[in-house]
Amino acid sequence: MATNVKVLLVDDNPMVLRMLRQALSPMASVTTATDGADALLKAVDETPDLLVSDYRMAGMDGRQLVEKLKSRPATKTVSVILLATKSDISERLSQQDTADDFVEKPFFLREATHRIKRVIDKIALEKMAKAASSDGVLRGSLSQMNVIDLVQSLEMGRKSCLLTLTNEQEKCELYFTEGQVVHAKYGSLVGDEAVFKVLRWIGGNFQVNFEGKTTEQTTKLNTQGLLMEGLRLLDESKRDSGQEEEEEEDVLLDT
Repeated sequence: MATNVKVLLVDDNPMVLRMLRQALSPMASVTTATDGADALLKAVDETPDLLVSDYRMAGMDGRQLVEKLKSRPATKTVSVILLATKSDISERLSQQDTADDFVEKPFFLREATHRIKRVIDKIALEKMAKAASSDGVLRGSLSQMNVIDLVQSLEMGRKSCLLTLTNEQEKCELYFTEGQVVHAKYGSLVGDEAVFKVLRWIGGNFQVNFEGKTTEQTTKLNTQGLLMEGLRLLDESKRDSGQEEEEEEDVLLDT
């Protein structure tokens, strides 16, 4: 489901630009630019929440574009993902505070979309939090952001909070400390099993209480481990019930 996150996508390869735009448009409002100068003008005209830019471009490259945006008060807080080769990341970019994340080229479209979506979800959650009610509790529907996206966003943001999920008469509580799920309770289930159970939900509501704390520690896996194992169990369940979906052919992109 599309969010109110604004993404500025920059690449001088028309095919890469088109395919990434198609992949990201269901998740965010996407504006495109074909070079750094064009991107800078568009960013000044309407500040994006996230810049996704190729690093190596003729004229103004991705790093120069980021430096210009970060030097302006109106655009200095823009999140950044750079598309770059492994050597560029290790030799030129990793030691600098240039980007929030990197997508290593060449990349598969599905993997790149997944990495970018995680940042989009994190920004969307932060925007929702700013618009939260006066009691400091963020409330929403799982049709806005599903359980997996919520958990990943809280992990990326290193949030400490209580995430409460409800679906008709069912209720699950997940306590986070610095982005890690430390305690989970779902009926008689606690810890990892409670997390695995709730990852199956496709409907319901959520609320995030940033004052929610616990001293209990019932989970054994870290947040990423819980998600990976939960998704594996979910895939197994779909296969056993004959509900496995055919995967679309992935595309390898390079510039």
